[in-house]
Amino acid sequence: MSSTDPQDLPIRDDMIRLGQALKLANLAEDGIEAKELIENGLVKVNGEIEERRGRQLHAGDTLEVNGQAVRIASAS
Repeated sequence: MSSTDPQDLPIRDDMIRLGQALKLANLAEDGIEAKELIENGLVKVNGEIEERRGRQLHAGDTLEVNGQAVRIASAS
């Protein structure tokens, strides 16, 4: 999977926080790893480096870590 081909990550609510999305997408094993990835500037949201673990993501947002990309999608 490359950053030009994001995989959809369905969520059941209107939004998900960045740290939670990283875990749900299996881009981070746990909250500690998610926090470290974010603090080290390794996470991009919509092409921009994001440093806030609590950043709210909505359907259509994309996040990328180490060349792996996912797009937030509404489950309904």
